[in-house]
Amino acid sequence: MLSFLSRRTPQMVTAETALPGRAQAITVPELHAVNGHKMKGPWPRMAELFVGMGCFWGAERKFWQQPGVHVTSVGYQGGFSENPTYEETCTGRTGHTEVVHVVYDPAITTLAAMLKVFWENHDPTQGMRQGNDSGTQYRSALFLTSDADLAAARVSKAAYEAKLVAAGHGVITTEVGLAPTYYYGEDYHQQYLHKNPSGYCSIGGTGVSCPSGISDDR
Repeated sequence: MLSFLSRRTPQMVTAETALPGRAQAITVPELHAVNGHKMKGPWPRMAELFVGMGCFWGAERKFWQQPGVHVTSVGYQGGFSENPTYEETCTGRTGHTEVVHVVYDPAITTLAAMLKVFWENHDPTQGMRQGNDSGTQYRSALFLTSDADLAAARVSKAAYEAKLVAAGHGVITTEVGLAPTYYYGEDYHQQYLHKNPSGYCSIGGTGVSCPSGISDDR
């Protein structure tokens, strides 16, 4: 591997200093390895969000196990490089974080339920790391696809932060915003823990329960 890919950047890069990426998108399987649903949309009548919780392997499994989740995938988001590879993202020089794209059926579950899974299954106070995984690609992130969902997510964040602080944790460092361009990760990362049941999984929360913070119909 080229030497410039071996140097991890501990702080966010700028658009000017980020790796250039490439025009060609990464190819992903047509169907989800666990439930057989289409990996790429459109998905009529479904809702979506993107979550960064550290290593995306365990986070994806956590979400595909949830009632009402239609399909999941893993990829890269929140940075500057177009169609980055995993190796490039791990250097910290793309600006992206590892995320899970969650597509869910709002007739079965709610945004509030999805946010509860997100907040409770990682530590959103750790900045540019998650547990022993350190780097900008492991930062906590929550990206929504509408202004209404974004407003609801911010209410949820405020409610959970109050509980975390009361329990002796720090303030939430999660990046929250409207979803930027999502780049699918490589085939071997998709549904990784289904393909490799004994594989590495760093997912784990603070033990602090998350109040819904928003109405259950969102």
